[in-house]
Amino acid sequence: MWSETLDARALETLISAAVAAPSIHNTQPWRFRLDPDTVTLEIRAAADRGLRHIDPTGRALHLSVGCAVLNLRVAVAHFGREPVTRLLPRPDEPDLLATVRFGGPVRNTPFPGLYEALWRRHSSRFPFSDVPVPTAVAAELAEAAHSEGALLSRPAPGATERLLRLTREAEHRNTADAYRAVESRRWVHEPNGASLGMPPAAVGPQDFRERIPLRDFGAHRHPSALTSRPFEKRPSIAVLFTAHDRRADWLRAGQALEHVLLVATARGLRASLLHQALEWPDLREQLVPPAGDRRAHAQMVLRLGYGPEGPASPRRSVGQVLDESALPLPR
Repeated sequence: MWSETLDARALETLISAAVAAPSIHNTQPWRFRLDPDTVTLEIRAAADRGLRHIDPTGRALHLSVGCAVLNLRVAVAHFGREPVTRLLPRPDEPDLLATVRFGGPVRNTPFPGLYEALWRRHSSRFPFSDVPVPTAVAAELAEAAHSEGALLSRPAPGATERLLRLTREAEHRNTADAYRAVESRRWVHEPNGASLGMPPAAVGPQDFRERIPLRDFGAHRHPSALTSRPFEKRPSIAVLFTAHDRRADWLRAGQALEHVLLVATARGLRASLLHQALEWPDLREQLVPPAGDRRAHAQMVLRLGYGPEGPASPRRSVGQVLDESALPLPR
């Protein structure tokens, strides 16, 4: 796999692993460039795929790119090299969000079992069972977040109801906001050559009890035609926090999120992301528990459980995301 330089097949595998990461609305807002002199991959923002109304600050875009960075780190380590990561390495190039240099032989196994999981992980917006997440698995998920500099908190039942209420309020606002509804709706369509967005089958049903507020993506179907099914009565919810709220923290939060999702996948759990309340500043502030650390900043709300895998969303090819101006690499 590795030689004095990185060959084309190895590069394609690594970038495919990065592209398998989740992103808001499956916008896949990243592009990659290899510096062959330093054997370093640059990960840049694809600003044209940002969500101007839903994500005006670019926070969710940075989280998405952070997820791709984590996948790239996992893949590099899997093939025996140390991933040397730098976030926002050049202040004069704000679109350059991270670099991952392929260092010497990996010193330990930082991500056991996660390389296989990254190819299988995808969101499931379908009902889960009421089987609780085992305490040992929950502790493993919390440790995964901690290893990336974040905190994963599992609220008590009363606090869970409060989080769901905030998410429902955000979903009502999103549905009522014409600009946000249109922006969401245009990312739901049948697969095409762009390999972006979500196929309608991946959106999933709505909760018959109207308790778990899954996004309806701008009511892309008439509300009366929305499929509904009963979801789990006792949803397992977790919230990802960081101590600060700068661009680098958003990238770290994305790496923590993906680390959690890969561990969950490896342990047989499904996950969906309840991002709506994070899109409204006043609601996002309320995601921090009243008795919690007011300096904490919520970055994602996760729903975890056991259930169907759900359909996958398309991913762009290596040729669509790689800037080949710095190659040539032999094939």
